[in-house]
Amino acid sequence: MRICFIADGRSAIAENWIRHFVSQEHQVAVISTYPCAHDRYPNASVSEVTSRLSQRAAASHTEQAPHRLSRWLAQVRNGPFADSAFTLQHRLEQFEVPRRTKIISALLKQIKPELIHAMRLPFEGIMAALAEPDAPLLVSIWGNDLTLFAARFPWTLRESLRALQRADALHCDCRRDLKLAGEIGFDLRKPSIVLPGGGGIQTDMFSGGKQPDLGIRRRFNIPDEAPLVCNPRGFRAYVRNETFFRSIALTVKKRPDIVFAAVAMQGHPIAERWVSSLRIQQNVRLLPALSRCEMADLLRTSEIMVSPSEHDGTPNTLLEGMAAGAFPIVGDIESVREWITDGLNGRLHSPADAEQLSVALLDVMGNAAWRHSAAAINKGLIAARAEYSSCMKKAEDFYNQLAQTRAVKLAA
Repeated sequence: MRICFIADGRSAIAENWIRHFVSQEHQVAVISTYPCAHDRYPNASVSEVTSRLSQRAAASHTEQAPHRLSRWLAQVRNGPFADSAFTLQHRLEQFEVPRRTKIISALLKQIKPELIHAMRLPFEGIMAALAEPDAPLLVSIWGNDLTLFAARFPWTLRESLRALQRADALHCDCRRDLKLAGEIGFDLRKPSIVLPGGGGIQTDMFSGGKQPDLGIRRRFNIPDEAPLVCNPRGFRAYVRNETFFRSIALTVKKRPDIVFAAVAMQGHPIAERWVSSLRIQQNVRLLPALSRCEMADLLRTSEIMVSPSEHDGTPNTLLEGMAAGAFPIVGDIESVREWITDGLNGRLHSPADAEQLSVALLDVMGNAAWRHSAAAINKGLIAARAEYSSCMKKAEDFYNQLAQTRAVKLAA
């Protein structure tokens, strides 16, 4: 089958999904909406249709970008003006939609796909719908597409509605988003599927009966015997990391032995400032971005995984933590409640309440039996609902169903 993915090509979640279809010898084309390394997708054709803003952002992350400039940009995105910067960035991307849509339309006419999968609603799904493709259009909704972007920006809501009306099928990573899509205009009689956004979890990597590799601890100066809490989310507009850091200051007053690992925060000026001002240097490790294998090693050796998020679907990091046996303490969000029953296999908390998060951390860290029982439940849930090969088989069957339905209509 000739499949065209319109996606952020640098995204590990998109890569995990797309590589399956390449491995199954489908003819795969990737239209990346962000500058990406083309060799991430061997045996696939890759085109870039990027915005000027994304080009500049990519340049700021290269080794050639001045360190001072990178730190300044990080402070703008995550400091006191973060909300304004987020709004400005979204509106600048919005203004480039017509130009990029025209390019995507021309590329689709060259590729002639039998199926198009736009792997996010804003802006990939919006541009794919506006391009008026001939092939069936499958649109993915990720965690904050409707609850954050569509809810906050009227233009995005309007264009998301049009995209959902044009879409031939819908993929969501949680049932909540399928319900929301129906409420704003998606015809629920059309085909839909609920699967993890990244295609599922490779359980042989994240659990697989392996003993934790303590090498990851030694690499980051984490004592072998120290209780470890991992925050794998990095900096995102909808993750309340200030809550995370304030909870650490409260927690270590009673449990000074706990170490907290914050992934993708090494060298980040805002994280450094919180650590310094709260005087929690001894208990915090600001880590660089990690590969999937490194993340698996870290989660397997962590007692707890935290995610103080206020907008999410089904976070890939939540599923990874569950597979690895790390106890999830996560923001109380409707979509997350599809996986976590508070007090049974995880804890839910207000993402703005540092004291509540600290209480949860202390309760869970002091109850090894609870952690072990939750780990068994969570590994069972992953095996039943989020195992990679099983999920991707369902996705491939869904693709074939869409393509065959289209072929029957054309033949009629």
